[in-house]
Amino acid sequence: MQSAPVTPANDIETVARKGGKLRRMAVRIPTYMADIRENPAWLPMFLLARTLPGRRAHWLAARPSNGAIEGLPTIFADVDVETAVEALKREGLFASLALPAPVTEEIAAFASDTPCFGNFDRGIEFRAPDHRATEERLGRPILSGHHFERALDCPAVRAVQRDPLLSEIARRYLGAQARLITTRTWWSFPTRASEADRSLASLDKYHFDLDDWRMLKFFFYLVDVDSGTGPHVYVRGSHNKRRMKHQLTLLVGHPAAEIHEFYGKDSPLTLTGRAGTGFVEDPFGFHMGTVATQKPRLMMEVGFGVSKPSRRRFHAEPVLG
Repeated sequence: MQSAPVTPANDIETVARKGGKLRRMAVRIPTYMADIRENPAWLPMFLLARTLPGRRAHWLAARPSNGAIEGLPTIFADVDVETAVEALKREGLFASLALPAPVTEEIAAFASDTPCFGNFDRGIEFRAPDHRATEERLGRPILSGHHFERALDCPAVRAVQRDPLLSEIARRYLGAQARLITTRTWWSFPTRASEADRSLASLDKYHFDLDDWRMLKFFFYLVDVDSGTGPHVYVRGSHNKRRMKHQLTLLVGHPAAEIHEFYGKDSPLTLTGRAGTGFVEDPFGFHMGTVATQKPRLMMEVGFGVSKPSRRRFHAEPVLG
């Protein structure tokens, strides 16, 4: 039997099926182009902030925090700012934060009752308890559900967002220029998702974030998270140590074998915990969210950076091609 002739369409299908790296880049191209159009300064950051010399040069511009917000009331008990900042400098991670139970419960109830948007698509709107029914109705898997700007309708979300302890840690670590740039809540659902959907949701692939020259992200679990709920994984020490191969590529995602070989098999820390568990990380370090296999995961993120956030999209909402 003769094989089918090679056509451009066949080549495209082959790339789509086998070209994992190209596929991951293609998913993000519309977002990259939108970022460049809105802010041309984004491009040099995107190219240079992945290199340690480029980052270190930019860190030299960081102005020390003047400590103006130190000592203000906070909802976080027994957290020493200096200890947190030293852990971030050393390992890129501080994993000893906890939300009060009433705050956790209020946000979780809000996230359950408030419609979210599936797979970053504002055309797919549903409540988290209706996830399975929505998949059946649409005939497609739904891996994530983001609330986007609706998260700010929750008073408890705004209270966490504005808490002075988070701002103080960010200013001590990033410098006085630190500013709030992201606040979001989202669900990750157990489902059978394509690699493109997992890539868009930054799941099951070690990667680092390049949204700004300097960033810090606070994460909080709003449900109990164990190995079946899609726990977050962070590679300690990878925020200030980088293999040359990982600096001279446009890809931010890399296979687990590469990461474990260079940074050490003991460097990844899988973060599990009860509802309210929180941690803060330098997202230039390698990390990933794992795919939930048994129960949905609900998380909140509060992010700080040193550049202006996008005015056109809600806190880094992807542009879908």
